[in-house]
Amino acid sequence: MNAPDTSPPRWAKRLLRQLHPADTLEEVEGDLDELYAYWHGQAGKTQATLRYVLNVVSVLPPFARRREPKRVSSEYPNPTHTTMLRSYFKIAWRNLFNNKAYSVINIGGLAVGMAVAMLIGLWIYDELSFDTYHTHYDHIAQVMQHQTVDGQVSTNYSIPLPLEAELRSKYRENSPIKRIVLTSWIYGHVLDMGDRKFVKKGGFMQPDAPEMLSLRMLKGTRQGLRDPGSILLAESVAKAYFGDTDPMGKILKLDNKMAVRVTGVYQDLPHNTTFRDLTFIAPWDLLLNNDESVRQASQQWDNNSFQLFVQVADKADMGAISRLLKNSKLEHVDKNIALTKPEIFLEPMAHWHLHSDWKNGVNVGGRIQYVWLFGIIGLVVLLLACINFMNLSTARSEKRAKEVGIRKAVGSLRGQLIGQFFSESILVVALSFVLAMSGTVLSLPFFNDIADKQTAIPWSNPAYWIVSLVFCLLTGLVAGSYPALYLSAFNPLSVLKGTFKAGRFASLPRRVLVVLQFTVSVTLIIGTIRMLLENLVKIQYEYAS
Repeated sequence: MNAPDTSPPRWAKRLLRQLHPADTLEEVEGDLDELYAYWHGQAGKTQATLRYVLNVVSVLPPFARRREPKRVSSEYPNPTHTTMLRSYFKIAWRNLFNNKAYSVINIGGLAVGMAVAMLIGLWIYDELSFDTYHTHYDHIAQVMQHQTVDGQVSTNYSIPLPLEAELRSKYRENSPIKRIVLTSWIYGHVLDMGDRKFVKKGGFMQPDAPEMLSLRMLKGTRQGLRDPGSILLAESVAKAYFGDTDPMGKILKLDNKMAVRVTGVYQDLPHNTTFRDLTFIAPWDLLLNNDESVRQASQQWDNNSFQLFVQVADKADMGAISRLLKNSKLEHVDKNIALTKPEIFLEPMAHWHLHSDWKNGVNVGGRIQYVWLFGIIGLVVLLLACINFMNLSTARSEKRAKEVGIRKAVGSLRGQLIGQFFSESILVVALSFVLAMSGTVLSLPFFNDIADKQTAIPWSNPAYWIVSLVFCLLTGLVAGSYPALYLSAFNPLSVLKGTFKAGRFASLPRRVLVVLQFTVSVTLIIGTIRMLLENLVKIQYEYAS
């Protein structure tokens, strides 16, 4: 009769051999084999296999208890990677503390560059995220038109009122257009409630506007404009008129003649949206019923006085829809207006802010040019700060030469020295980052006033901290690359003999960096002065005209 098989599962042993540290593998494997045989005899194969697998997992990293490293002697332990890193940063901290003036200049200069880059980064982020507050951002478009006058093509945001009815009749069933919203222009209106009378910016819109703009309703629903005598208020306006009192159902007078009832309150729209001034919305039918000129315009194809927005279906192609709409106006105008060759098209919301400039019927960009410009300026300013760090570090090369020579003489490798100098640069960058963050927080209110923004540091956004960490590491590597490679290349024999001298061309890279630094700085100054002068001339011209 054959003896029962008491060997552990092969896959479990293979896992142990692959992942367990080699220095204790033989001892642990032997112990587990003996235990498996014992468990097999006492509890059976299934229990023995289960216990064996659990014990294998328990002795795998990171669960295995790390053994104390063998020591050459009690006085000189073998260092681990963590010990070396702690040593690097400890030496870097001592060097910074012992050279206070150098540290202040280095950290301060880098902090200023980083603070400027942060402010520009926040501005760029605000620009790129413009209008993304709206849930249907990728599917909203404004209906616009091109017209040709004297051989020049002009692009207009305003459209004739009958175009809205034309689109509704043409795209009624199985339509690529999901919503159509006709609106007035947003401007100041008088809102009156007893002794409280203020001018607030708002507009008249068709009922689908709250849904298209994805308003966040605090009271009421997005269907509040279905009643011709209703009005939706922004939270700040509702508070200005009613304080902590519930505004729902309260009566206001609009433009001293139209009585409206509050049917909803929505959260104030953010600063970085096209509709940021929309502090109230009144129904379009209210304007139509109270303004004779609007009623007349509903039949006038030559009256371009209104705005029209559409929300296309999720998979609809705006370009294809624009081609279908191209002649929607041309088909209904007389010969004189037809000579202007009106062409209807859709302009996506994603282009409203950054690509708003048109020349002879062609989109030529807009604020996107400033995004690229300031992005380049931010990188250049940060690069200048890094160059300044490199120059200051290499200028102290002779003072660090003995340190490098002694460390090499006692066995330090060049790679270890490079790690040491990179750790110093990363420590400087970390301190500069903290200082730059403080400067950014303090200067943000002033910066927002100048830039007409409401930017803020996204403290609770994990992506911001990940980007900041990567930003610090890259800056530390860029700023510390040249000093680390340059200082770690010193010959220890020449240094310790006292015959070390910098080569004939040793200072050439530093001179090139200094020239580059001053060239870029002067270029930025000249560009800034020129831009200020151009804006001053433009302001004077507009004032004179």
